[in-house]
Amino acid sequence: MAKSMGMNLASGLQGMLKDGHSSYEGVDEAIMRNINAAKELAAIVRTSLGPNGMNKLVVNHLDKTIVTSDGATIVRELEVMHPAAKMVVLASQMQEQEAGDGTSLVVTLTGELLKLAADLLREGLHTAEILEGYRAAYIKTQEILPSLVCHTVTDVRDPKQLAFAIKTVIGSKQYGFEDSLSPFVAEACLAVMPPPPAKAMLAVENVRVCKLLGGSTADSHVVRGMVVQRDSQGSVKRAENAKVAVFACGLEMSSTETKGTVLIRTGEELMSYNKGEEKVVEDAMKSIADAGAKVIVAGGTVSDMCMHFIEKYEMMVIKVLSKWELRRICNAVHATALVRMGAPTPDEMGDCALVEVREVGLRKVTVFSQDDDDSRIATIVLRARSVSLSLFSLP
Repeated sequence: MAKSMGMNLASGLQGMLKDGHSSYEGVDEAIMRNINAAKELAAIVRTSLGPNGMNKLVVNHLDKTIVTSDGATIVRELEVMHPAAKMVVLASQMQEQEAGDGTSLVVTLTGELLKLAADLLREGLHTAEILEGYRAAYIKTQEILPSLVCHTVTDVRDPKQLAFAIKTVIGSKQYGFEDSLSPFVAEACLAVMPPPPAKAMLAVENVRVCKLLGGSTADSHVVRGMVVQRDSQGSVKRAENAKVAVFACGLEMSSTETKGTVLIRTGEELMSYNKGEEKVVEDAMKSIADAGAKVIVAGGTVSDMCMHFIEKYEMMVIKVLSKWELRRICNAVHATALVRMGAPTPDEMGDCALVEVREVGLRKVTVFSQDDDDSRIATIVLRARSVSLSLFSLP
């Protein structure tokens, strides 16, 4: 029977498994394998720690090339599959969610602790004894940490205290720019916080960064609202105290699901067919203008016929193809994105103090500026002379 199964009983486990297999025996052997996996992950991130850390070039599963020194981005794009190393990745992600910084430190510290644990295992200590030692060290660390506090932020709404607190965070990635960048970051964070009666909370996705070539870092500034790196379509380039209508779809005649054939016999039928389409488009654009909208944000293509009537009613139109950017514009102007081409209701339209096209460094951008304190989006406009400057590597 063994001959028919093609298995050599004398060879034992080696004959039962296929070529290229790996087998590990004993608890200590499995623990050492897990420790080595976590140490290898820590070795990748360790050289990116600090202001002088090296950038890593990562090619993800979509063949997208990412060059960064941010520990959270590195461990996320590596797609770690090993169970032990995966736990280290989860620890770094939790650190990112709770504090927003220190992910490289978590991975590096974990790797060093496991390296010392491996040395203790080789000396003959049991895993339970090592765990008890780490628990005692954790309790002692909790006692020592309060005595090491060097600065306390008493009011997070104070721009000077907030800028001082985040200066070290920026210095770990952009050493030399922390004094100039920290006031901008503090101003942007304060702009998206709720008013004082409410608890001071911050959504990181509400603070955007727009990188524009030209000028120097001293020309950087914060815009209450959204900056779209795209010129507006048409001749209208500025609108003040404007009602904004946001459409998640394109401004064009919708096509039918099935193909059809239109038989036109005379010139009058051709003219009436074109006039019928023009009448529908004109009625739609006129209804938007009658609703009070001065600015239209389209999430798709704007047809020539729609553009003609938009110009006729002196409205400003901006095409935004990214659905994420469209959502941020809705948050900035307090609007609701519509999925149909037609007149929006007053509740669906947003308000913006100023929408204008500016030319910055030979590039035209559209700025949605808000003067009120209720703006939920703030954009840090970074200026630099060249893309190669380290300032433009900010995530």
